[in-house]
Amino acid sequence: MIASIIGYLIPFIVILTILVFVHEMGHFLVARRNGVKVAVFSIGFGPEIFGWTDKHETRWRFSLIPLGGYVKMLGDADVSSGRADASVDTLSEKEKQQTLHSKTPWQRVAVAVAGPAANYVFAIIVFSFLFIFKGVPTLPATVGKAEPGMIACEAGILAGDKIAKINGADVKDFDQLRHLIRENVGKDITVIINRQDEALTKNLSLYQLDPATGEKTPVAKLGIAPGEPSYEPQNPLSAVIHAFSFTWNLSVDTLKALGSLVMGQKGSGELGGILSIGDMAAQSTKSGMATVLWFMAILSINLGLINLLPIPVLDGGHIVLCTIEGIRGKAIGQKMQEYIFLAGFIVVGGTMVFATWNDLMRYKVFQVIINWF
Repeated sequence: MIASIIGYLIPFIVILTILVFVHEMGHFLVARRNGVKVAVFSIGFGPEIFGWTDKHETRWRFSLIPLGGYVKMLGDADVSSGRADASVDTLSEKEKQQTLHSKTPWQRVAVAVAGPAANYVFAIIVFSFLFIFKGVPTLPATVGKAEPGMIACEAGILAGDKIAKINGADVKDFDQLRHLIRENVGKDITVIINRQDEALTKNLSLYQLDPATGEKTPVAKLGIAPGEPSYEPQNPLSAVIHAFSFTWNLSVDTLKALGSLVMGQKGSGELGGILSIGDMAAQSTKSGMATVLWFMAILSINLGLINLLPIPVLDGGHIVLCTIEGIRGKAIGQKMQEYIFLAGFIVVGGTMVFATWNDLMRYKVFQVIINWF
């Protein structure tokens, strides 16, 4: 039991620490570039385990709870950098000019953007490296597994079959297959598959029909999983272009998924928290360094993208508030800011609690604890 926990915990902590360091370093460098004094650069939250103070009087520290990190600027009331501390009035004029809140709205926007931007740069560098030395992965439209009870399996599609056409359109790879399925949700489709040297035609319905009412319920999945990917190595320029493209597409897909959750088109049970990330981190380490780097890059994109959401306490919230201030020519009132940040804490905290609850149910943590005792 203990060995299993450690096997999950160590990869999770290492990967998260690297990504948090990258994110906070983005904030740190741009803050320093704009003349802001950074009081604390912390990996983790809570009491300090160990640390040191550099010549610029920044305290670099590793803290007890390794679930994130923060950069605290001079004069900040808290680690979110949302508002100035009351003690700012006691600072000298020189020190006041070194606080984040003394800077222009656009300088503060730059500091807020820098963290997510660092995560994106990191991801693009990692993807470029992987595409040069391992290659761009392509998933052929070959069935790796047909899930029992799902549309494909019921139609007699087997592992090893290659999906050649859907409604007359050629299917080049698994991504195009997904796209064609999404386009035809709720419709009847004709699928041509290649099985060994034989071409077979399958007529499928991407809906469930209620025999009593005749009502159609759209279905967006065939119930097939891809086989092993193939890799095509790239030259450095092509690798960078592919890295940008992959990063963009992943960001768009993630935003669409978040939109589906908010609109209720996807079940909230799909939300994952710390345990899910830890599980994926542990699984990636079993598949080699390339898989670990791939997972880190994807997680880095998600970290950057989530922080750009326009929710107070996240970087995106700061960007919105500073932009409003820049347009209005004056800051939003202190009391209103407090209400806005409180709302942000509730949204973020509630989402984290819900995701953690899903993890506890998904991994049957309560049952494991009961059995342990």
